[in-house]
Parts: sequence; structure tokens; C-alpha cells
Amino acid sequence: QVQLVESGGGLVQAGGSLRLSCAASGRTFRSYTMGWFRQAPGKEREFVSAITWSGGNTYYADSVKGRFTISRNNAKNTVYLQMNSLKPEDTAVYYCAADLKVGRVGSSPDYFGSWGQGTQVTVSS
Repeated sequence: QVQLVESGGGLVQAGGSLRLSCAASGRTFRSYTMGWFRQAPGKEREFVSAITWSGGNTYYADSVKGRFTISRNNAKNTVYLQMNSLKPEDTAVYYCAADLKVGRVGSSPDYFGSWGQGTQVTVSS
């Protein structure tokens, strides 16, 4: 298992930027595909972005493509989500997650076995 702690959420005006961080514990962090998900009130948790263990491949939901960038620093056991040109519809609790099956890449929340506690992102219009 790996423990995950998100930070960096907050309140921002539309068009602004935030960078989320997710700090992981455990030596095996660098083996896992990492993902970001979000959940707005009354809605299901949805995929935002994922990055493979080496950082060589990244994936994005259509709704954030071109605005969000996922990255990771395996030496620091940290994954990031840079969010630019934020919109009110980006308002949600953002969760970091780890896919504990080495080598797998997918966007389903069911693939991710470890989750952080979430960080609130609120975008005002």
C-alpha cells in the first residue's frame, strides 16, 4: 500500500491557476501509475488525468486537455497537477490515487487501490 496526501487546493477566480501536489509514502511509489480524479457535489467521481510510472505517458480527460498538466518527481515521491485557465465547472474535490497493479494504465477509479483524502478546488466566476 501507499499513503497519499494532497495539497494545493483553494479558491481561485475563473481563468486563474492552481498547482496540486500529492505526496506519497513508500518505496514502491515509482512503480505505479498515478492518477487525479475529482468529484463535484451530487456527481460521480470522474477521471482527470494519469501518468505512467516513468512519466513517459500522460492521459487527460477531454474536459481538461490543454489546460491541465500532470507530472511526477519520483525522487520526491510526488505527483503534481498544474491547472491553468480554470473554469467554474472545475470546482470539485480533487483526489490523488495510485494504481497498485504495476504496469497497468487506465482511467477507471476501480483500478486505483490507494486514495488520498482529497483537496477542495473552488473556482469563482
